[in-house]
Amino acid sequence: MKKVLLLSLVVIGFAFTAQAQNISKNAIGLRLGDSDGFGAEVSYQRALNDSNRLEFGLGWRDSKNYSAIRAVGLYQWVMPLDGNFNWYVGAGGGLVSYSIDDVPAGVDDSETDLFVAGDIGIEYNFDIPLLLSLDFRPELGFGDFNDDLDFDIALGIRYQF
Repeated sequence: MKKVLLLSLVVIGFAFTAQAQNISKNAIGLRLGDSDGFGAEVSYQRALNDSNRLEFGLGWRDSKNYSAIRAVGLYQWVMPLDGNFNWYVGAGGGLVSYSIDDVPAGVDDSETDLFVAGDIGIEYNFDIPLLLSLDFRPELGFGDFNDDLDFDIALGIRYQF
């Protein structure tokens, strides 16, 4: 019984180490989703090793009486699925800063708030330097602008280098 258990652990260990990652050192592009009202955000990914990376996003919105900027940073664990498919999970946070100056309505407000975020998604790494992803990012905000739990689903399109 002990030999079977030991052999099973060795086989499972080899299976996990035999799955080589192929994540790009750098990737830059767009993450197209709701982003709590910000829409698209510029996204940059930086690999730390074969199975971990950092992702940074920057979104902004500007209009006649309203301006806002949103920055997010995530640490992600990337795991292979099949062929060029990977799935990933991550955690991180960021901040959002906004300013409203609507004189006719009598609104003049600005604030900077923090939020924490999780991330889970799937990606396809093409043989050309293109990476497509679909992810789900729940975010919990702390402040007047972003004071609840939001769910964001987005499509990512990135150039790898």
